Amino acid sequence: MNATEYVVRVRDVVKEYEMGKLTVRALAGVNLDIIRGEYLSIMGPSGSGKSTLFNMIGGLDKPTSGSVFIDDVDMAQLDAQELAYLRCHRIGYIFQTFNLIPVMTALENITLPMIFAGVTADEARERGVELLTLVGLGGRVQHKPTELSGGQQQRVAIARSLANNPSIILADEPTGNLDLKTGKEIIELLKRLQTERNVTIISATHDLKMLDISDRIVWIRDGRIERLERREDLDLQVGEVEGVSG
Repeated sequence: MNATEYVVRVRDVVKEYEMGKLTVRALAGVNLDIIRGEYLSIMGPSGSGKSTLFNMIGGLDKPTSGSVFIDDVDMAQLDAQELAYLRCHRIGYIFQTFNLIPVMTALENITLPMIFAGVTADEARERGVELLTLVGLGGRVQHKPTELSGGQQQRVAIARSLANNPSIILADEPTGNLDLKTGKEIIELLKRLQTERNVTIISATHDLKMLDISDRIVWIRDGRIERLERREDLDLQVGEVEGVSG
């Protein structure tokens, strides 16, 4: 049996923000290992530190103290150019508000990260069409965001997150702006991509439907990991509760 391979390691991460004379501690010494190829959901109430931890893992913010390693690289030791390279090639981002560029077509939105990564225009276009087809939008290549539904825009955002074949996809409330049915479709699409492409998906979410597809769930409260559960253990607990109530 192969040893467990960790794609992300969070070590003693503290994050503090200065708000006037007040110091707010958003993270209070978090430790977390994320396994390559798993689907991990970070859950917790508003103000719990969930989004802060998400931003630390994505290199969007730096810890006050402690370290975050991506593929054994300590992100705090990287300069701005090295960090931008790592984010461009190793991490794909999906945002609640889609963050598509309105004046660009679906294809142009997807190929933009590839151009930044030095991919030729022809190769970027070919790969962009493949990714749009992968997420079920092969017929929407030339559509702009305003010509797409919310669910279709999120599918474009998912395709964009895959542009440079990242090892990690960070999904920040990916179903937050979607109706129930569309949100379920997006969750199923993310799970399929994780399974087929062996990409690690880390989602910060309030959506309890994420529990159905997560390999593990990290529960955050008051800047600390309250508990870490595997999906199969969660199944057992739910069954026991239902058995008692029935």
